Amino acid sequence: MSLLRRDKLDIKLDKYATGTASAVLTDPTILTTTQDYKRSVASRMMPLETADVAKRFTKGDYHVSLKIDGEFSVLIYADGEAFVVNPGGTVRVGLPFQKEAADRLQKAGIKKAIFAGEIYFSRPDGKRPRVHDISRVARQPATKAEMDQVHFAATDIIEIDGTPPSAKYHDTWDLLEKYFGGGTRIGVPEAKWLTDGDEIAKQYKKWIDGGAEGAVVRADATGMFKIKPRHTLDAVIIGFTEGTEDRHGMIHDLLLAVMRADGGLHVLGHVGGGFTEDVRRAFLSDLKDRVVASEYVEVNDQVAYHMVRPEIVIEISVLDMIAQTTRGQSLQRMVLTWDAPAEKYRILRRLPLVGLISPQYIRRRDDKQVNVTDIRIKQVTDLVDVPLADRDARQMNQQPSQILRREAYTKVMKGTTMVRKLVMWQTNKLEEQDDFPAFVVHLTDFSANRKTPLEREIRVSNSRQQIDELWQEIFEDNITKGWVLTATSGPAAAAPAKAAPPQAVAASTPNFPPAVEPDALAAKTAPKKRAPAKKKKTEE
Repeated sequence: MSLLRRDKLDIKLDKYATGTASAVLTDPTILTTTQDYKRSVASRMMPLETADVAKRFTKGDYHVSLKIDGEFSVLIYADGEAFVVNPGGTVRVGLPFQKEAADRLQKAGIKKAIFAGEIYFSRPDGKRPRVHDISRVARQPATKAEMDQVHFAATDIIEIDGTPPSAKYHDTWDLLEKYFGGGTRIGVPEAKWLTDGDEIAKQYKKWIDGGAEGAVVRADATGMFKIKPRHTLDAVIIGFTEGTEDRHGMIHDLLLAVMRADGGLHVLGHVGGGFTEDVRRAFLSDLKDRVVASEYVEVNDQVAYHMVRPEIVIEISVLDMIAQTTRGQSLQRMVLTWDAPAEKYRILRRLPLVGLISPQYIRRRDDKQVNVTDIRIKQVTDLVDVPLADRDARQMNQQPSQILRREAYTKVMKGTTMVRKLVMWQTNKLEEQDDFPAFVVHLTDFSANRKTPLEREIRVSNSRQQIDELWQEIFEDNITKGWVLTATSGPAAAAPAKAAPPQAVAASTPNFPPAVEPDALAAKTAPKKRAPAKKKKTEE
């Protein structure tokens, strides 16, 4: 049995096609395995300052590999068929490197295997690949020649024929070189086995001087490290928190923003390191006089930021910027507008940006102004692929949700009419915003004589098939003997759920509890969208 439902794939060019894991994969554990591996590596991979490399590693055995600037993906191989899936659930099929991988593994006598690595775009000009390149081509290649330039660098083995890899990375690397070494479009990263920090520092400098992104160090005894040069950014201060105890009278940290091309201030994150005590005192004195009102509240360590006029620009450095969660979802940050006459921040919407790794304050930039040049978002997007960064946030009107099915039932008990209403809708927002699931089912349960008269139950999914199954499950649990269908609408209205009780359709809809606004509810339930929500009833 194939692991893919090919009729669910979206053809991009020639044999290359993509799809979502929930629709395409016949084995849902593949996505779970991918996400679990990514989460495990992220928790173990420690960022390391360039200056600390030489002294961090004592005598030992270290595998040092070139860091590939690509898209983390897992290569799945089964019975002559190969494809890749990323933690966000995107499945990619039909790329030339996948056939090469399948041919090699089949020749090696392997029946099933899962490998971790990076897909990247091998640039014809010889320059180092950038994540922007692979994001563009993987989304929609322009030519077959571009597809030929998509490569895969294997960095780890998750399992081969049901067997996990050896605990020794030496053994893992030997197998990776055996299966993929010397390939045309599939291979392993450039790597060396080195013995101490000095050797690692020299090799790292050689790669960086040659334009590389960084290096990855693995050691069975000490773990995994990611070494990258620090990057500097200019950003405007939009908020602060005050210090306590020994830092009383000082700022604790600063909330920062960069500017989008449309003039919106996109919340970048906060910085709390790199300040001297004198600088902390000076900032508190300057910022207290700039406190303003805001529709948006940001919280850090359960303390809300005091929002301030966007006037002071500072320079910070970061060890890294992360654009996705370990499940492959975009990191959403609020975009604000500054209403100068009212001296107030107003909310636009959340859009993808990044998370800052080890941010440090460098200096105040009195020579910089709050404009689309000096604090431009492009400082970030030149280094990290950020979806929708070039879009005008003010013009991004959300698609309205579509009601797919609505049914209302009543039951009279002891002279009181009880109401249960089921609604299913499609949000139409999943493609542009990770805050929303694709589908939602909502149950409203009203009984005036109950201690909690109004209760609700919510289920979400990204699969139409699964949301239909969840509808049926809620129906069977709640619409039992004695409930009468009194109102129905939507495309599915003509096909009531199985096991429906005897029904009498009323000429008009009875008075129901206040309606739920679908878009607001869908956004609130988004954290549960990757798996069916557990049954949950809440009091209004």
